[in-house]
Amino acid sequence: MDWQSAIKGFQNYLKLEKSLSENSIDAYSRDIGRLREYSEIQIPVLKPDSISLADLRLFIQWINELGMISSTQARILSGIKSFYKFMLMEDMIVSDPSELLESPRIQRKLPDTLSYNEINELIAAVDLSKPDGSRNKAILEMLYSCGLRVSELTELKLSNLYLDIEFIKVVGKGNKERLVPISNTAIKALQQWLEYGRAHAVVKKGEEDMVFLNRRGSRLTRVFIFMIIKQLTQSIGLKKKISPHTFRHSFATHLIEGGADLRAVQEMLGHESITTTEIYTHLDREYLKSTIIQYHPRS
Repeated sequence: MDWQSAIKGFQNYLKLEKSLSENSIDAYSRDIGRLREYSEIQIPVLKPDSISLADLRLFIQWINELGMISSTQARILSGIKSFYKFMLMEDMIVSDPSELLESPRIQRKLPDTLSYNEINELIAAVDLSKPDGSRNKAILEMLYSCGLRVSELTELKLSNLYLDIEFIKVVGKGNKERLVPISNTAIKALQQWLEYGRAHAVVKKGEEDMVFLNRRGSRLTRVFIFMIIKQLTQSIGLKKKISPHTFRHSFATHLIEGGADLRAVQEMLGHESITTTEIYTHLDREYLKSTIIQYHPRS
């Protein structure tokens, strides 16, 4: 079996069976491409169905020597495991060589967050006198109030707004749909944009159902959202390096610190595994310190 046909079959599986986005499929393809690159410099050349566990361990050593950090190595190995599960399922191999492969241990980095006051400052910095002011305010409110991924925001549709019952339907990773509550504050900001901004926009054909549009009537890009936030950050002199995802991190952190149930937060964020949500259970050092001082008998 040659690499090209195996990778092509894997790409079709990811697209048709797993319903992954083009970006995700490209990422998986690049990861398998690393293994292919390694296999083609071996003597004799390794085929995808002839690679053993020992070969994969040598591959790990190879990418480590290339200077890849542990998180990158772990991501590549995750892609390789998915690739061989696909091959086993399709009877291309009789056993999975990656089954006993251990990923490098990585330290989970706590995501950067904004305080509630910092979020209010950013939203207050939006210039509502400008034509796109109401749109930009609604974007920030939606990112923070609903904990959306930036791609979920840019792809949000008018037909998926249920503002009368205070819910929106979003399409997350793997085309999975979920209902997310939306706050009254975010609803008001969104209605301002819909009634006084979007209602007067000239909408490009095919974009009629999109909530957020640019001046040309097309849906917004992720880079465009990032630039809006960057400009607002600079305008208030905020030194933190933030992105649209920072609002999602802040949403989750503030909920959990306020006592929200972890399973509920997992559902709202659209996390497949609760271990992904658990990273938000970190507490600031001052809170930990005050708790120890208050309750520990030796304090």
